[in-house]
Amino acid sequence: MKVSEYAAMKPEQLTAAIADLKSELFNLRFKLATGQLENTMQISSVKRDIARALTVQTQSNSKLALK
Repeated sequence: MKVSEYAAMKPEQLTAAIADLKSELFNLRFKLATGQLENTMQISSVKRDIARALTVQTQSNSKLALK
């Protein structure tokens, strides 16, 4: 997902998206450990998506704190 898509989400949706991404990362790591993962770049991609979502969440929390 793009940053703009995360920024357009409501805080509850963003929290749910982060939880989904973290569970997806767990599943990918499990597949890697068992030898079932074919494309290891998926792990990097999900990690970046988590970082993007967390960055948007932090930015929105800091904007709310300044108001």
